[in-house]
Amino acid sequence: MADIKLIVFDMAGTTVRDDNEVLHCFFAAAKQTKLVATAEKVNAMMGLPKKVVFQTLWAEQIGADSTDYFANVDVSYDCFRTVLEQHYRTQPVEPTAGCLDLFDWLRSQSIAIALTTGFYREVTNIILDRLGWDQGLDPTYYVGSPESTIQASVTPSEIYGNEGRPAPFMIQKAMYRLGINDPKTVVVIGDTPSDLDAGRHAGCLYVCGVTNGTHTKEQLAQYANDGLFDSMTHFQSQLEQWLEN
Repeated sequence: MADIKLIVFDMAGTTVRDDNEVLHCFFAAAKQTKLVATAEKVNAMMGLPKKVVFQTLWAEQIGADSTDYFANVDVSYDCFRTVLEQHYRTQPVEPTAGCLDLFDWLRSQSIAIALTTGFYREVTNIILDRLGWDQGLDPTYYVGSPESTIQASVTPSEIYGNEGRPAPFMIQKAMYRLGINDPKTVVVIGDTPSDLDAGRHAGCLYVCGVTNGTHTKEQLAQYANDGLFDSMTHFQSQLEQWLEN
């Protein structure tokens, strides 16, 4: 019988419905700032801190040693932030299928829920507010009670150097905030390769992928994982088995 104390979820594409909206926001910012970007290249970097994506693309386009490199990165990233925040303030924001039922079940099992993301704190807060998931969260540390919808929210903004995935630090921060010491009591799930890599780097018990987000089952299958699921409902069924056996 697995001893699971914490599930660490990604947000967009995993717990928050994403019909390529984030990708469209990237392209809008790229077009406005004359940055060359392809869907294949941007999608491959989903899950990473968003500024890293612009740093990578501008380095490929003009070279990181160009005198215009840092200014171009900042202009594109600032444009992206404006587009992204406007999108999440004005467009529907919905949980993925089965997500809320899974959250309810996890709380009934006294298993904590943490959300990590490649988004920076400001846009994360917009999403949490739109979903009502910020209810009960401490406004300084973003930690809630066992009765809150979620028990912790961590973004790259809370990590030194804004370093997000594939480093394990957001997972480890969530563990620290919730008083969980053993990564072998933690399960991670997300829809990108960087989610899987972060879970592996953190040494978590199980590292899983969900295939109704940005990456297909075939794409995620190329990365080490303990299960690929087509929905949160499917993932819950596996969790129930792990807890029973």
